[in-house]
Amino acid sequence: MGARIEVAGLTKSYGDLTAVDDLTFTVEPGEFFGLLGPNGAGKTTALEMIEGLRHPDGGSVSIDGHDPWKRDPALQRRLGVQLQSSAFFERLTAREQLATFGALYGVGGDRVDALLEQVGLQDKARSRVEDLSGGQAQRLSIACALVHDPEVVFLDEPTAALDPQARRNLWDFLEGLNDSGRTVVLTTHYMEEAEVLCDRVAIIDHGRLLELDSPAALVRGLDAPTRISLAPGAIDETRARGIDGVEAVEVHPDRTVLSTRRPADVLTALAGLDALDGLSASGASLEDVFLSLTGRKYRS
Repeated sequence: MGARIEVAGLTKSYGDLTAVDDLTFTVEPGEFFGLLGPNGAGKTTALEMIEGLRHPDGGSVSIDGHDPWKRDPALQRRLGVQLQSSAFFERLTAREQLATFGALYGVGGDRVDALLEQVGLQDKARSRVEDLSGGQAQRLSIACALVHDPEVVFLDEPTAALDPQARRNLWDFLEGLNDSGRTVVLTTHYMEEAEVLCDRVAIIDHGRLLELDSPAALVRGLDAPTRISLAPGAIDETRARGIDGVEAVEVHPDRTVLSTRRPADVLTALAGLDALDGLSASGASLEDVFLSLTGRKYRS
């Protein structure tokens, strides 16, 4: 089986601004794929062209061999789209809203009720959409994208405005979607989310592809040191710097941090010095990869 989504040389400009610049990648069937980048990187513009909501200036998009811009009803029925910003019908309850979307696809009430429960909105079924909180409205938006049980799902920052508990619960739900064989394309600003959910991620900036690989492979490629944190006073700075494999030592009021690319050797040495008090260790993460590629400058 070939790629489910093929993006080739995708380009979109607005006046002098090139929002998407010769973007090329594929998404495999059943893959959970992340499209990452800072604000203004071109993620949403690229996603909207892939969904068929914007016409590209150049390049092509194919979903199972079909051009999404041509609005093929047979293809559209197989796609689920959750936009970054959604509008609902006024004065409808959450259940009525979801049932209205479902009716467009011939979906019955049982599916509507089950989906409300899955996204944690069963107790808000009779609440009007204008009375929902931002996080609740976001979950309803996701439910609307999934009500017809699509094969390919596009999610543009689905957990924005969700509290940590709701975000974690939604991760479990999204993992279940992917486990059932659906192809999921996600944009998010939460690097931990992408690291947990995505099989592969594409990191873009200024509309161009910077890196594309699994989160684990990208982290390995960064070759960043492991940071070992110890309680203050667990070891003095001079002795810490003398440990073979320690590259740097930072002494803070509440902790001492050792940096090393040989964590096993350093941990063994610390154990021999009885200096394991308050120890915690952290390696590089996808966020470190993201920052190394896109920089730390604020984006508007």
